[in-house]
Amino acid sequence: MMRENEVRFLDKTSPPHVSTLILLSGIGALAMNMFLPSLPSMAEYFETDYSVMQLSVPLYLLFSAGLQLIIGPVSDNLGRRNVLLWGLVIYMIATVGCIYAPTTTVFLICRCAQAIIAVSMVLSRAVVRDMFTQDKAASMIGYVTMGMAVVPMITPAIGGILDQVFGWQATFWAMFAVGAFVFAQTWYDLGETSVRSGKTMSQQFREYPELLKSPRFWGYSMAAACCSGAFFAYLGGAPFVGSEVFGMEPAELGLYFGAPAIGYFMGNFITARTATKWGVNTLVLCGCLANAVGGAVSMLIFLAGYGSPMSFFGMMTLVGLGNGLCIPNATAGLLSVRPHLAGTASGLGGAVMIGGGAGLSILAGSLLSKETGAYPLLWIMLGTAVAGVAAILVVIRREKMLGLS
Repeated sequence: MMRENEVRFLDKTSPPHVSTLILLSGIGALAMNMFLPSLPSMAEYFETDYSVMQLSVPLYLLFSAGLQLIIGPVSDNLGRRNVLLWGLVIYMIATVGCIYAPTTTVFLICRCAQAIIAVSMVLSRAVVRDMFTQDKAASMIGYVTMGMAVVPMITPAIGGILDQVFGWQATFWAMFAVGAFVFAQTWYDLGETSVRSGKTMSQQFREYPELLKSPRFWGYSMAAACCSGAFFAYLGGAPFVGSEVFGMEPAELGLYFGAPAIGYFMGNFITARTATKWGVNTLVLCGCLANAVGGAVSMLIFLAGYGSPMSFFGMMTLVGLGNGLCIPNATAGLLSVRPHLAGTASGLGGAVMIGGGAGLSILAGSLLSKETGAYPLLWIMLGTAVAGVAAILVVIRREKMLGLS
């Protein structure tokens, strides 16, 4: 079997190199974050309001969540490699469309089409599960997402420099160049890792109830969704808290804002090193608890009247740590509930996580005001963190009932 072969870089007859999986997992984060500093100049270029251009963020997330529901079953039917390569081609075409878009409407349509890059995130995880057992898959996903954690930290800065020096189009040309590079490496390094199901597409989509009826699948999915939901809420509300509640300047806010990424990197590193020893359930529970502790301590500090940038953003490191422990392990768990539906499970689980996170991000942004301060964001983060703990406890209880632990 492929999993028993030695990895040979740029040899698609052997398992894919970890760098290929990192690139596939990271390009989605790049497409999401790199152009954000360019939104003001893009609004000026298209002669529209900033709020209109900002729609490129929630629309992208919405289409990404929807596409993930389709990508999984399609890859189970047609194979991972073909779907990945076609997805990258469509992404590059959509990126060129963004560059040459004559109107805001055309740009937003092309931006939505860029969301097809979700194929790389969904299928990089499915490829790992194709090749490894549950705990080993969690370890590998930890290494992959550890590399991916660096992308949101550096790409906005790179995008801002490109915009300032060459204009906003340069940011999208950089996205295109990275897409072409990832396509080439995928072409030469990634062979087919999944046996085609042999079912028609309609039969493949009818497999969804098998997952939807599984309490363990929903437990893992909701643990990941709630844990990441706290982080998505942070993305939607932290800029307001930093600027309006604490009066921070943009440069200072940017420095503090990356605090969760430090914890996320550490959590993924711990996962990569210990998943095969401790098992996914233990690490998911630890991640959800770290997430909850970070939110609870931050809330208590605010209630005591000592809330500060250091306490607020410092506790976000624990939230990031929790995400780094929870997400790769919960992902490996939900992919293992029905191994023959790994692609479908990856897509459905990703849609639940991204869709729920987008909703929480919007909710946090809408509830915050100068009168409320940071409290709506803190309550949302704490509530979702506690829900994540409850979700993984359901999984642990279910596995004891089934004699799986």
